[in-house]
Amino acid sequence: MVSLSLVAIDLTILATAVPSVVKDLGGFEQFPWLFSIYVLATAVTTPLYAKVADRLGRKPVMIAGIVAFLVGSLLCGLAWSLTALIVFRAIQGIGAGAIQPMAMTIVSDIYTLEERAVATSYVASVWATAAIVGPTLGGVFADYLDWRLIFLINLPIGALALWLLRHFHENRQPSPTAAIDWAGAGLLTVGGIALLLGLLEGGHAWAWASWPSYLIFAVGIVALVAFGFVERRAADPVLPPWVLTHRVLAPANAASLIVGVVMLGLTTYVPLYAQSVLGHSAVVAGFALAGMSIGWPIAAATAGRIYLSKGFRVAVGLGAMLVIAGGLVLVTVGESSSFWHLAIPCFVLGLGFGWSVNPGVVAAGSAVAWEVRGVATGSNMFARSVGSALGVALFGAVANGLVRREYAGGEVPPLEALPADVLAPALHVVFVVGLVVSLPLLIVAWRTPVRIDH
Repeated sequence: MVSLSLVAIDLTILATAVPSVVKDLGGFEQFPWLFSIYVLATAVTTPLYAKVADRLGRKPVMIAGIVAFLVGSLLCGLAWSLTALIVFRAIQGIGAGAIQPMAMTIVSDIYTLEERAVATSYVASVWATAAIVGPTLGGVFADYLDWRLIFLINLPIGALALWLLRHFHENRQPSPTAAIDWAGAGLLTVGGIALLLGLLEGGHAWAWASWPSYLIFAVGIVALVAFGFVERRAADPVLPPWVLTHRVLAPANAASLIVGVVMLGLTTYVPLYAQSVLGHSAVVAGFALAGMSIGWPIAAATAGRIYLSKGFRVAVGLGAMLVIAGGLVLVTVGESSSFWHLAIPCFVLGLGFGWSVNPGVVAAGSAVAWEVRGVATGSNMFARSVGSALGVALFGAVANGLVRREYAGGEVPPLEALPADVLAPALHVVFVVGLVVSLPLLIVAWRTPVRIDH
């Protein structure tokens, strides 16, 4: 739980301080990279960590992830430019790629399905605490102290996590078998980076219908197609093909992918709307985002009662309907809206995210044996990370494109200088895109099994 708090706080603490970071370091149009590079690094490393954990155990992978996260945090706190900060955020993401999946895999290892309904409520308390502490600290540091403390605060928390992990002893330590699928991991990294770069910079650094755009997307698609072929022939693939067709894992991973797109896209732009359009401070903007972060752990803590009594399909279906309902309310927010008009739909969305995703995480850990549980849980985290990367890139491309169009290709003013009547319409489209992306959750719920064998 302490280890997981590093990732949980990081997801909310930076968003409220973005205006201060941009004001200090510059580069409004680059700021989505602070989030996208993090989630991309998390996404491409998670499958590899999961595979290693099934061979060497969860503890060494968790320790390696925490150390990488702390190194990245220290460097972020010392960053001298936005480019340097983006690079160091990638190091943080490499560490986060181990922490979250290992935490959930350990829960699956030591608790039965019924016990997990209770255990996940304790894990959810980490996210609930982070939902309050993260945005509040981010706002306080940005408004009254120094935004660099956002990253340096991780150092004592991480040190405590490492100290506590010395008491964790695993009962099973499998031996390595076939060679690690480095070719697959490399192709996955190249493909993911290329596609994200194309989405984020298309329409800005180059036109969508231009040879750089065609080239970057071609590299990404070719790399991912090659990755598919390599995984089918690898002796021990980093992301086994059976994960994509498993009756339990496939819908669970699809839900995580969709929620990842919607969640981190809104996480990036809801505080921006609260500050730059509605005129609230960073602290107040953080509380608006906290509505989403509080709703998720509440849903995670109560989802067990639903899927144990009514089945997993009912839990995911309720979550899907709440996500859509929250999205419908969010698109009605305007320049004259109140704080609560923005915060309440975020809370509803958080509830929907929790009921849509957490039952799938529990199901994934229960549907497979110990020897592949790391891969199963890791694939779910991987899907959410990929969704998050795509969400930030997609919404960033939409927002930047609309803002630049407003200035007819001229120089875009810095973040703090953008007028509300320019920023508000662009962010409204972002909210509409989030609603459209969430609609397939209803299909995912229908495909989710009612019960699983465990």
